[in-house]
Amino acid sequence: MSTITTQAPASVQRTQQSQGRAYAALALGILCIGFSAIFTKWAGVPGPVSGFYRVAIATLVLALPAAAGARQVFRLGGPTLALALLAGCFFAGDLSLWNTSLLYTSAANSTLLGNTSTLWVSLWALLVLHEVLGRRFWVGTALALIGAALIVGPDMRGGVTDAWGDVLALGSSLFYAAYLLSTGRVRRTAGTVEFMWLSSFGAALVLLVFNVATGLPLWGFTFDQYAALVALGLISHVAGWLCINYALGHLRASLTSVSLLAQPVITAVASVPLLGEALSVAQVAGGALVLGGIYLANRRPASEASAEPTGSGEPAT
Repeated sequence: MSTITTQAPASVQRTQQSQGRAYAALALGILCIGFSAIFTKWAGVPGPVSGFYRVAIATLVLALPAAAGARQVFRLGGPTLALALLAGCFFAGDLSLWNTSLLYTSAANSTLLGNTSTLWVSLWALLVLHEVLGRRFWVGTALALIGAALIVGPDMRGGVTDAWGDVLALGSSLFYAAYLLSTGRVRRTAGTVEFMWLSSFGAALVLLVFNVATGLPLWGFTFDQYAALVALGLISHVAGWLCINYALGHLRASLTSVSLLAQPVITAVASVPLLGEALSVAQVAGGALVLGGIYLANRRPASEASAEPTGSGEPAT
C-alpha cells in the first residue's frame, strides 16, 4: 500500500509566508512605537515642537520613496488627497496633546490613556455606522473605564499637574481615533508610503504654523535633545508606522488593532529602567483592566472572526 502525501498548494504557502512577514512587521512596529514616550520624555521640549520634528523628519525621509509613486498619489483624486491631509491634521492634534501630556504625567499613564482611542472608534461604529455591538463591548467599556480611574486616581490625589497630564492624554485619544478612522478610509486606495508621506506632510505643516504662531522654539536645543528627536522621527514614526501600515495590508484589522494594545505595556516596562518611573500596584491593575477591557470590547465571536477575510480591505503595499 502506497502512502499518499499531500502538499499545500503554492498559493497557500505564499499566503502563509506573507502572513508570517506581516506578523513580524507588526511586532517590530509595535516595539518601535512603544518607545515614542521614552524619546519624547528624553527630548524634553514642548509637545507641539517634538511632534513637529517627528513628522517633519518622516516627511523628509519618505519624500524620495513617495516621489517614485507620485503618479499613484495624483491618481487618488481630490477627495482622497484631502482626506489624507486631514488625517495628518488629526495626527498633529494627537501629537500636540499627547507629547505635552508626557511633560506632566508618567509615560505609562500617557500611553495607556492615549490608547483608549480604540473605544472611541468603537463608539463611532455604533452611533454613526450603526453597527450592532454586543454585551462584550459594554462589559469591556466598563472595565476600561474602571481601569482608567485606577490609573488617574493617584495623580488626582498627588496634585493638579499630574491630573492635567492625564486629561491631555485622554484628549489626544480622540484625535488619534479620528486619525485611525481616516487612515482606514484612505488606505483602501492609497499605498503605505504614499499615505504616510501625505499625512506626515499635513501634520508637519499644521504643527509648523502652530509653533510659529505661538512663538514656541524650534531650535537651540542640546545635542542630546536633537538625538532624541531624530530617534523619535526615524524609529517611532518612520520605522514603526511603516511596519504597522504594511501589516494592515495583510492581516485582519481586528487582529492588528488588538495587537497594537501591546504598546502601553512596552512603554510601561521600558519606562522603569530608562526613565526611573515606578508603577504602583493600583496602576498596574488599572492598566491590566484597561487593556483587558479594550480587548474584550473589540473581540468578535468566533463565528464572525472566522468569516472575516484575511486583510483589511486595504492595498497590501
